[in-house]
Amino acid sequence: MLSSIEILILSIIQGISEFLPISSAAHLILISKYYAFNNQNLLIDICLHMGSLIAIILYFRNDLFNFIKNKKFLIKILIGTIPIIPIGLLLHQTGLIEHLRSLKIIAWMSLIFGIVLYISDKNEVSKKIEPDFTKKSAIIFGLFQVLALIPGVSRSGITITSGRLLKFNRLDSAKISFFLAIPALAAASILGIYNIYKVGNADLNFLSIIAVIFSFVFSYITIALFLKFIKKFSLKIFVVYRIVLSLFLLALVYL
Repeated sequence: MLSSIEILILSIIQGISEFLPISSAAHLILISKYYAFNNQNLLIDICLHMGSLIAIILYFRNDLFNFIKNKKFLIKILIGTIPIIPIGLLLHQTGLIEHLRSLKIIAWMSLIFGIVLYISDKNEVSKKIEPDFTKKSAIIFGLFQVLALIPGVSRSGITITSGRLLKFNRLDSAKISFFLAIPALAAASILGIYNIYKVGNADLNFLSIIAVIFSFVFSYITIALFLKFIKKFSLKIFVVYRIVLSLFLLALVYL
């Protein structure tokens, strides 16, 4: 069983990397391998995702309440979520997802999509959520989001990239990315709960509750700071981080 310190480390990684364009899946895989968290289990993974889900719902509670009134926006978010669900299910049910969790794939994806993020961030701004976030743009966001199933790509990174390619400003791109995270994280949690039910192992304990709380706290802080950051600065620092990380990993793989 994981210790409290290990839960804290995983929660920090999840909370910070889920919403920054640096890939939470890649960092959780890397940190688990480095610290040999061999007993990291599905229940803890679900709790970490649930903490992030609660954080984003609470942070955007006022926006979400307004969007509930605006059913058209909610429909667009659901449209943007549709592509990732069947493909995600297919990868998990066939076990193909496990073949994508290698250091080599994480390294190359971090490098390639870091460069793509840099290129997209050079785009001029000409669109805003209202009235330019259409069903067509929602589909494009959704198709890009499918790539996030590959560790190293980053769900936040690829959706922000798609927003910048569509010429939304950084803040609106991030907001759309965060709204798309809600059904994506919910779907991941539901899938995990189903798998636990199927296996018959749902031993909710103190560490599971701690995982939710820690993940929530670090996720909430990250969302707040990131949104303040991109109002003033570009995404270059995340591109540099991804490239440095990928070069380090590529060195481990090939040298």
